[in-house]
Amino acid sequence: MSDLPFGFGPQDPDDRDKRDSSEGRSEGGAGNHGDMPGFGFGALPGGPGGMPNFDIGQLGQMLTQLGQVLSHSGGGGEGPVNYDLAKQLAIQQLHSGQRTERPSQEQVKAIEEAVRLAELWLDPTTSLPAGVRSVQTWSSVDWVEKTMPTWQRLCDPIAQRMSNAWLEALPEEAKQAAGPLLSMLGQMGGLTFGSQLGQGLAQLGGEVLTSTEVGLPLGPEGTAALLPANIDRFVEGLDRPGSEATIFLAAREAAHHRLFSHVPWLRQRLLGAVEEFARGITVDTSSLEELAGKIDPTNPGSMQELMNSGMLEPKTTPEQEAALKRLETLLALVEGWVDVVVADAIGERLPGASALGETIRRRRASGGPAEQTFATLIGLELRPRQMRAAATLWRLMTERHGVESRDRVWDHPDLLPGSEDLDEPLDFADRWGSGSTDLDDPIAAIRRAEADEAAKSDDAAEPESGESDDSRGSGDSRGSGDARGSSDSDEGSTGESGDEQRGGPDKQ
Repeated sequence: MSDLPFGFGPQDPDDRDKRDSSEGRSEGGAGNHGDMPGFGFGALPGGPGGMPNFDIGQLGQMLTQLGQVLSHSGGGGEGPVNYDLAKQLAIQQLHSGQRTERPSQEQVKAIEEAVRLAELWLDPTTSLPAGVRSVQTWSSVDWVEKTMPTWQRLCDPIAQRMSNAWLEALPEEAKQAAGPLLSMLGQMGGLTFGSQLGQGLAQLGGEVLTSTEVGLPLGPEGTAALLPANIDRFVEGLDRPGSEATIFLAAREAAHHRLFSHVPWLRQRLLGAVEEFARGITVDTSSLEELAGKIDPTNPGSMQELMNSGMLEPKTTPEQEAALKRLETLLALVEGWVDVVVADAIGERLPGASALGETIRRRRASGGPAEQTFATLIGLELRPRQMRAAATLWRLMTERHGVESRDRVWDHPDLLPGSEDLDEPLDFADRWGSGSTDLDDPIAAIRRAEADEAAKSDDAAEPESGESDDSRGSGDSRGSGDARGSSDSDEGSTGESGDEQRGGPDKQ
């Protein structure tokens, strides 16, 4: 893997602390630790306009030169990121690296058959029905083009917040002095972010094996996609035939789609965690004055150097740390579930399944596409230990409670294990099986908990003076009944929705 992950910030290849390793990463944690800037953190458009001791006239001269660059950027694009530029750069770099091989008809047929076979093998190992509606075979360029809408949703909140953060930090007199020049700075920022995104997508496009490998549903909903040229490079040196790797990866892709298609809250929860992180971005205003003093208006290159210096890198807040921890746990649960389901589906059918599974785990530990993406997009360092713990938890759930009960954990986000449960998976498995009724209907457990809470609130209410015992009893009964009825009604609809999500009749 390259030492420059995702293209969003330079990384010193001589600094072992900044490089991915199974030992160092296993003890890491969620959050930006300052050694790997997230998306745009090392390349913010500087805010020199109106800074103390800075000549606005010189700023205008400098921005005139920058405007000439903007006019020849090859496409504008609205919003905080120039996605036209990102796409052009990514495709150009893939072509220059000779990573644009078009799939052959034989490869297209092999992948379609592999996905169909994988779906048959997955049916007994999960209660979630098939989620793949179409199968596609992509080149690296196809991957860039088909996943761009999702990247836009991921990157826009971060880039927009980064752009607004430094603007909000400017003194009011500086904003008035800069005037319309601020819009040009915003355009320059869009180009900068677009350039970084393009470099990152080019690197990922030359490495990803499937549409879901980064842990997010990047492609169109219900579309399973594999990249045969990248798969061929992946199996080099593994001493396993490419057909085995294709079936193995097709099973992982199909398993991901079963989750993303039939756990409707999962897609929004994953993407929403990135948006939640972006909302907390702030910039230290004390850096602005230092930035202004280092800009040479006669040398536009000085602006680029400062944009890459990370001087305005935001500090991660406790709220952002919590959002990153939730995202890391959810990603680990998804990947751990896929590991267990796929191992059960193909373990005895595919001779090289264990070797391929170990290769995937090593790929993660050394910094695979998913690790690169989240480390540089939002500063989240995914820990292989978390994913191993999640796989252990799902394995325990399968052995103790069976496939049906295990998959009911996905019925509601409140039922999912937390990060502390990954440290003690046995405790979670024991709690899940502590009551047979909860095991048969976990949604009923939520309804009972809400009803009990409402009943406790009614019991704690003080009766008014002079109120008879009969009236108190009637009031308690009425209050408890209303609370329970309302809860049962609301959650009943949730339960029906859960049945529909599983597609009960379709499963048969």
